[in-house]
Amino acid sequence: MTPYYDVVVAGGGTAGGPAATQAARLGARTLLVEKNGALGGTTTVAGVSLPGLFHAWGQQVIAGIGWEAVTRSVHEAGLRLPDFSRWDLPHHRLQVRVSPAVLAAVLDDTVVGSGAELLLHAIVAEASWDGSEWRLTLATKDGLHRIRAGAVVDCTGDADVVALAGLTRTTRARRQPGTIMVRLGGYDLAAIDVDAVQAAHDDAVRRGDLLPADLAHNPVAKFLRVRGENAIHVTGVQGGTSRDKTDAEVAGRRTLLRILRFLRRQPGLEQVVIESWAVETGIRESWTIDGHATITLDDYAGGRAWPDALSYSFYPIDVHRPDGDGIDIRPLAYGTLPTIPRAAMIPRGSSRLVVAGRAISGDQEASSAYRVQASSMAMGQSAGVMAARAVDRGTDVLDLPLDLIRDDLRAHGAILPGDVVVPPLPTKETS
Repeated sequence: MTPYYDVVVAGGGTAGGPAATQAARLGARTLLVEKNGALGGTTTVAGVSLPGLFHAWGQQVIAGIGWEAVTRSVHEAGLRLPDFSRWDLPHHRLQVRVSPAVLAAVLDDTVVGSGAELLLHAIVAEASWDGSEWRLTLATKDGLHRIRAGAVVDCTGDADVVALAGLTRTTRARRQPGTIMVRLGGYDLAAIDVDAVQAAHDDAVRRGDLLPADLAHNPVAKFLRVRGENAIHVTGVQGGTSRDKTDAEVAGRRTLLRILRFLRRQPGLEQVVIESWAVETGIRESWTIDGHATITLDDYAGGRAWPDALSYSFYPIDVHRPDGDGIDIRPLAYGTLPTIPRAAMIPRGSSRLVVAGRAISGDQEASSAYRVQASSMAMGQSAGVMAARAVDRGTDVLDLPLDLIRDDLRAHGAILPGDVVVPPLPTKETS
């Protein structure tokens, strides 16, 4: 007989782990399917080991399962949390530095400890709704396996299950570049003539040995100071299919090799080494669902309080220019607290299907902010509640009472829109 699960979560990245854990903690028989050998997605496999933002204006706005895993991993690794009261610092100073290896191990323990079943090195290859339940085919190392599910949570980042089910997803002609995360070493910045290296860089770009976007249009001095990290742009990538992903991975590693060859020819950088690198080129945007609501820039930057909001999101507008020429960063006005509505997570024409993470319905500017890790974790936990409760009640996710969802989320440590009050902006008289 075909195995049955109440909830199947596709994708074990920043949204998928909390989604599966939450569904299982509510008593749903849950399966989490992940294509990689580790959970955590962008934070672990893609090397962006700085999840955020969990706080806004000195107040915590995202907690729950994702926060539990992140803070536990910080403790296990002997690291420290930022001073979140310093809301006036640049946003990157308030992101939480984690050890990817430790976080991956903690996520294993969190998911498996919840009672969810974990299947790595597998993907959903077919998906269809038969009117009462989902029929899925999993592609694994040992062949194709068919399963049934009461509800599905698509946390693939690319809305893969949505597409497999024949539902609409869209993409933009001009997409943000990807990034391959590295950490360089083997040099003393103080001993390097950065002006000479900059001149050599500019000449290499003119000759075509380097591309203008290779260093994300950063000055060489900044690139060397941060030792690479999140400062390499891979332009023209889509990343939403296996062929797209292959092209992105090859392009990312070619970019890395171009940079390494150039640097090792420069005085003082002859011994430069790659101390660490991410095995995946990170993709910022690929596909977006056609949701029952679409989050726009005005909605996000204006802090719209959606009536069906289930989580906060907080991050500046962060559009990495499609040609790789830097980043369009627009901090939010003081006191702004954007929210994520349920309707943006539900594809039109679907039944018992929820999407969490960067693929929810929104425009490019809004999604450049809500795509980040903490926001995705919060969305994943909300999706886990909706999927589990829809099966338990025998109804669709859009028909669930909002109070039921919110009560479950609060009971499992989440912070809900309306729970946070931002104090007035301090003035000289009050500070």
